[in-house]
Amino acid sequence: MTLPAAPDRRLPDGFAVRLGPGVRRRDGGAALLGGSPRRLLRLSPRAVDLVRSGRVTVADATTAELAARLLDAGIAAPELRGAELPADVTVVIPVKDRPEELARLLQALRADPATRNLPVVVVDDGSAVPVRADGARVLRHGAPRGPAAARNAGLRLTDTAAVAFLDSDCVPRRGWLEVLLPHLADPRLAVVAPRIVALPGGPPTWLTPYETAVSALDMGPEAAPVRPLSAVSYVPSAALLARRAALGDGFDEAMRVAEDVDLVWRLTAAGWRVRYDPAAEVAHEHPVRTADWLRRRAFYGTGAAPLAARHGELVAPVVLAPSSAAVWLLVAAGGRRGRTAAGGVLAVSALLLARRLGRPGEIGFATALVARGTAAAGQTLARSVTRSHWPLALPAAVLSRRVRGWVIAAALADALAAWWPQRSRLGPVRFAVARWLEDLAYGAGLWAGAWRARDPRALLPARPPR
Repeated sequence: MTLPAAPDRRLPDGFAVRLGPGVRRRDGGAALLGGSPRRLLRLSPRAVDLVRSGRVTVADATTAELAARLLDAGIAAPELRGAELPADVTVVIPVKDRPEELARLLQALRADPATRNLPVVVVDDGSAVPVRADGARVLRHGAPRGPAAARNAGLRLTDTAAVAFLDSDCVPRRGWLEVLLPHLADPRLAVVAPRIVALPGGPPTWLTPYETAVSALDMGPEAAPVRPLSAVSYVPSAALLARRAALGDGFDEAMRVAEDVDLVWRLTAAGWRVRYDPAAEVAHEHPVRTADWLRRRAFYGTGAAPLAARHGELVAPVVLAPSSAAVWLLVAAGGRRGRTAAGGVLAVSALLLARRLGRPGEIGFATALVARGTAAAGQTLARSVTRSHWPLALPAAVLSRRVRGWVIAAALADALAAWWPQRSRLGPVRFAVARWLEDLAYGAGLWAGAWRARDPRALLPARPPR
């Protein structure tokens, strides 16, 4: 599936970006620390003056380049108040055997003044009973071809500048499109995604608080650029606003799962920007039955193998620097010698980083960065014990008392760290049980997919890019 290259066009005059809330200034404002992965961005004297207020407004080629660099580094986010809203949008809805959900979605679109008059294309992907959609154009597939093929079929029927993809089990919150549309003022913006939140009103189960708090479709409360190996590495195709000209042939129809991840990664490789904006919300009907939920998580796991075949190490379940891996291996080895050696690795890493940063005297700053990176690596390793590599960790824990202690500690530490930000929404026991079950199901799908593909790359660790 081919995609056009992003246009070589600068940000337009009047486009503004603002530094993110977590960005730190150093060296009197000559360097900015932030983004994901975390980086130190050094500024020229002219750029220091332009960024002093925390906001850059494009007025010429210089400010356009600076704003673009801040955006691409993840250090700044677009400030879109007053941006021009393109009016030509088509809504594409793939559906299979969900007539009630489809009717609910169409009603929500008609109830929102911003979407009630938009053209709607419904692609019936082989439903047992052909769907009806009053006020929409319906295209029917005689047999199911998968969600990627359904979206592409709808895409080919559109001729508007923008396309909004919505799954039939979604209900957009009023104003969602008005939040997303201004992002298209960036000529290199291909896709922007809203936050996927839980749809209220369904029958509550023990899973409801967990899915409401940390659904796999919810990318969190912070706006972010979307790219591989970052805090938001993909966005789900349940709800997307896309620039029609950027999509080319669209989704890869050979992929029945993870086609959204593949599209995002191909777009970023072609030079396009993809963003996530949680100020726009689309509610989604999450699974409520435990068996359905676990099957869905296992199904998601099977998508890693085809992604690895297309994108290599970008899909690695564990990404960590060799120095961080060495520290945790030495700590796991135990004893005073192991801990002393781990401290030595940390000290050498901090010295090397200080030299690379060009500030040998700022060893304290470099040490803090190394400590933060090592702690993040520890969290990644702890999660892999119950998620991507539990088929290895479980038999090892059965055979070795020491390994068993580390596996239990890692599982508890991971669950506690993930639960703490959600502590006001549900208790630790329910959260931990749901998280472990979810991870076990995903890991089972991951290994099953790798086995079927006879390709272990989706299971192998990788080092972060320089």
